[in-house]
Amino acid sequence: MATLGWVTDAVRPGAGNDAIPAAPLPAPPPSAPDTRHLTPPVEAQALRILVAEDEALIRLDLIEMLAESGYQVSGQASDGQAAVEMCRAEPPDVVVMDVKMPVMDGISAAAIREGLAPVVMLTAFSDKNLVERARDAGVMAYVVKPFTIDDLRPAIHIARSRWLELRALSREVADLGERFETRRAVDRAKGILMTKLRLSEPDAFRWIQKTAMDRRLGMREVAAAVIHGLPADTHGDAGKEPSAP
Repeated sequence: MATLGWVTDAVRPGAGNDAIPAAPLPAPPPSAPDTRHLTPPVEAQALRILVAEDEALIRLDLIEMLAESGYQVSGQASDGQAAVEMCRAEPPDVVVMDVKMPVMDGISAAAIREGLAPVVMLTAFSDKNLVERARDAGVMAYVVKPFTIDDLRPAIHIARSRWLELRALSREVADLGERFETRRAVDRAKGILMTKLRLSEPDAFRWIQKTAMDRRLGMREVAAAVIHGLPADTHGDAGKEPSAP
């Protein structure tokens, strides 16, 4: 593989976030890339939350908790079917949904919501089978009851970030098998960037996404360049200079 100097220039060991744009980019192409689809920072958004919980007191407490933390509660539902219908009518940014509800349970509702919004599942149980069922239904994060806003807030932002990543990958790669391989490469590259630059997971993904758009490459190509040009630390050798690609 040819040496990709822009990777090692851009990702310097010990560099901070300001080093991300340090790599010398080529002159902008005649038609600048459309950046409207870049994944926005989740933290910068006033997220709209749909709450689905069958127990009225818990639902009201949850709505108050979210509102006090700056979220906008766009709707509330007392069963899974109502949550699906509300999501179809006006997709929220995130659905916070209880796992056990009448008419349709949370996992079934998550499975048929047609990818309209990421789901954070609330559950009183923490068993492997439940987690696997929730994952297979497309749930992005789950929180075990009882919880506080400090438990819920990171789950909401992780769910939203992962969902936006999946949407970006879906737009770029139509084939399901190719999408899986791209996702795996991007996840590995994110890990390297997070380790070397101490970036958050969303920031690492946006670096890959923006670099791909700037250089007219696919995200899988950029991920491969990061992987081969800046190997991940192994066997506890974090902090050492990476070997030249």
